[in-house]
Amino acid sequence: MGSFSIWHWLIVLVIVMLVFGTKKIGNMGSDLGKAVKGFKDGVKGEEEKAAADKQTIDVAAKEKDKSGN
Repeated sequence: MGSFSIWHWLIVLVIVMLVFGTKKIGNMGSDLGKAVKGFKDGVKGEEEKAAADKQTIDVAAKEKDKSGN
């Protein structure tokens, strides 16, 4: 009773397709893909920004050491 067979899942899939339609489900998939891509780009941008900030700090410290301060 706790597990569903493949036939249960197929029936659920057919009902979902009848209720929402294939076009709307396709649009939802496309929107989800765009959201994931945007999230990955945002995380990648933050990593690059953090690396650039760290590099800037290192350069400033080296210049300060060269001046004798």
